[in-house]
Amino acid sequence: MSENVWGYRETSGRLEGVDLTGYKVEAEDGSIGKVDKHSDEAGSAYIVVDTGPWIFGKEVLLPAGTVSRIDVAEEKVYVELSKEQIKSAPEFIRENHLDDTGYREQLGSYYGLGPFGGPFGGHM
Repeated sequence: MSENVWGYRETSGRLEGVDLTGYKVEAEDGSIGKVDKHSDEAGSAYIVVDTGPWIFGKEVLLPAGTVSRIDVAEEKVYVELSKEQIKSAPEFIRENHLDDTGYREQLGSYYGLGPFGGPFGGHM
């Protein structure tokens, strides 16, 4: 697991400088959409997924720590979440939430990671 939910796990295969935009995103139980935006900013890394028709064209923000593996050859990002976990997450509205610290804390808590990263960050 990652030391920080807002950072990629060392085992994810994340390569610095590789643009993930357009990569397909796979949950544990199927495809959820494509990466629309991503950030590699230290302590604030995430992917924004355009879910297309799956959740009526909504976007979801997933902390980088939820990414289990990145396959550059296949252009796929695998997340360690179910489709239901993602669908039930706090609603993401790009204009309101992209730089909202409170939303990020809410999202971390939703995924069971606690306000400081929970099991990922070791602050249980």
